[in-house]
Amino acid sequence: MQLANTTQPSVMKFIYLSLFTVLLAASCSSNQAAGSEDKVAITITNTQDSPLVDELIRLDAQAWKDKIPGLEHSVIKDDAGIPIPFQIIKPDDGPVVAVFTINLGPNETKTIWVEPLAEGQVVPEFKKRTQAELSYKVGGHWEDREYKDGSFQNTDYLRVPPEHTDHSWFIRYEGPGWESDKVGYRFYLDWRNATDIFGKKTGEMVLQDVGQDGFDSYHEPSGWGQDILKVGESLGIGSLAFWDGEKAARVAQTDSIICSIPVNGPVLSEVKTLYYGWDTGSQKTDVTSRLSIAAGSRLTRHDVMMSNPLPNLCTGIVRLEETTLLHDDGGKEWGYLATWGKQSLAGDNLGMAVLFRTGQLIQTTEDEHSHVAVLRPDGNTLTYYFLAAWEQEPGGISSEEAFVDYLNKEISALSTPPVVK
Repeated sequence: MQLANTTQPSVMKFIYLSLFTVLLAASCSSNQAAGSEDKVAITITNTQDSPLVDELIRLDAQAWKDKIPGLEHSVIKDDAGIPIPFQIIKPDDGPVVAVFTINLGPNETKTIWVEPLAEGQVVPEFKKRTQAELSYKVGGHWEDREYKDGSFQNTDYLRVPPEHTDHSWFIRYEGPGWESDKVGYRFYLDWRNATDIFGKKTGEMVLQDVGQDGFDSYHEPSGWGQDILKVGESLGIGSLAFWDGEKAARVAQTDSIICSIPVNGPVLSEVKTLYYGWDTGSQKTDVTSRLSIAAGSRLTRHDVMMSNPLPNLCTGIVRLEETTLLHDDGGKEWGYLATWGKQSLAGDNLGMAVLFRTGQLIQTTEDEHSHVAVLRPDGNTLTYYFLAAWEQEPGGISSEEAFVDYLNKEISALSTPPVVK
């Protein structure tokens, strides 16, 4: 069985620029840029009455390959000529792209410039605001289903060994992790395939140190934060599953799994997982999963592609006591299912949400362990988001009202992205 391929890297709040759009901008604007004919001017407009902070923009290298040969040898600057933190992504299944974030006030338009580096210049080194990693043990040995001895090393690619299961002590914090300067996540790279949350008390990158001083030490409070969610048999936060009519069936039965870290940069990081032969109980399909996070954002974007279509896919949130279940009003292109309350393992407030296109929502329901959003894939693909907001974050959200306001702004930003010309 051939694994389904995906042709787009997973990034949050995509802004697509067509060849026509960029060349039009270049022809109209570049000759006005300080006498330079090498620059390409791009205007980005927020059409909303509320500000956009760290809005992710994605630019396709194909759009200006004739104007600026080699995007990887270019720089992106603001209207004052100051370099904007950006990242070049060279996927193995798509065009080279550049990603960056931008702040826009209500109804504000900004101009940014793409220009080639002068001879001898290099791309500036930008502060790392996202990270993805996968770390497993080497130098030890398997005894039945447990890995003995050895030490952890990071990798960009791992075919999960058949011996591996939960609590094999083989993978550091039991799976891949990804983080922004707001929050961190991980999922269990075994039959559980559920997503957990690392609450952060700092904007610095922390995953490289998690689980190094004891396999599950991250369950205890520390200076950087801690694991803040009890997942159990639930969907945790945003895990992929199939709704069988009675319960959410996670990606538990597979023929094999490959996990990789194709993108790990200052602006965007991504975990890619290939599930061969996911058995839903009624049929099998191969799945490509891409989990990505952008600088300044709590949102993880999940892009899913299947080799064989399924009648539904679902995701959701663990059911915990003393929480409020929240829904949007259904009036926007994107909606949410969310919970709020003292549901963190630290005993304080935590908000969790899954965000989805309202036109793809089949139903919201629940099973014994989870609140569930059942979604209709677009053919063989589905895209949704999930997020966690912990009150101990720097500047964290501490009330239900503030959390609802935040969620409404997020679905508005997804429903009405900036206009790029």
